[in-house]
Amino acid sequence: MAMEIQVLREDIRRRMEGALNVLQQEFAGLRTGRAAVGLLEPIMVDAYDGKMPLVQVGTIGVPDPRTLSVQVWDKSLVQKVEKAILESGLGLNPATEGQTLRVPIPSLTEERRTELTKIAGKYAEDSRIALRNVRRHAMDDLKRAEKDHEISKDEHHTFATDIQGLTDEYVKKIDGVLEIKEKEIMQV
Repeated sequence: MAMEIQVLREDIRRRMEGALNVLQQEFAGLRTGRAAVGLLEPIMVDAYDGKMPLVQVGTIGVPDPRTLSVQVWDKSLVQKVEKAILESGLGLNPATEGQTLRVPIPSLTEERRTELTKIAGKYAEDSRIALRNVRRHAMDDLKRAEKDHEISKDEHHTFATDIQGLTDEYVKKIDGVLEIKEKEIMQV
């Protein structure tokens, strides 16, 4: 049973790490007033009879702190990439220069910064909920194992304490990532 507990512990850690990674990807798409490649990565472009991520039709660069550039590989997709950026809801207005799009990053208003910190907080809360769901499933598995006499009460208590410790560790990580993102958003 000790081996099964170790495997279960590693599975819980992997799933909690996944929740943290999803949060970091969502944060990468939040505008901060500074140019970051992650801002354009989630944009989907109508290309080749389907939707494709922007990174699969061009190269995103950061020529300076207030500008992004997109070098579109296929000349026929330049207009579609421009349209996708305009319709992304990020408030960006690209300028086309041949197969390259220059995307200036405008400064954020105080109102928009406050709105973005609320969105970041919601993303963080969604990640905390995901962690609690992982914990709940693990605790249910423990109860079932104890009921089926696969583990003792002491083992149940020890592992439940372990699961709670992992949950607390990942909640702290989420809070830390959120704090950094909020500072980034509020920075003028």
